[in-house]
Amino acid sequence: MTSPDETTKTHYICQTYVNAPTARAGQTSLKVDKLFEYTSATQAQERAKREARSDDCAGADAYSITEDTDSGEVSGPEFLVRLGKVPELDDF
Repeated sequence: MTSPDETTKTHYICQTYVNAPTARAGQTSLKVDKLFEYTSATQAQERAKREARSDDCAGADAYSITEDTDSGEVSGPEFLVRLGKVPELDDF
């Protein structure tokens, strides 16, 4: 969705995670699995909810980022919903 001044664009993202094995036996870490982009916050949130219910999904985030279309700079994520096992905020 583009803002009224046409210099920024908001991206709505659903990102899912799976448990991935580590070098240490029996331990796992989170790994990004799927990434979907939508035109609205509601669409991203609904997809995150559906994905989080899946047996192979450890967790899902729905968030928005804002891109300055002139410079290409992107803001940090603004989380809409975080479900299941997801990375700590400091990992972003």
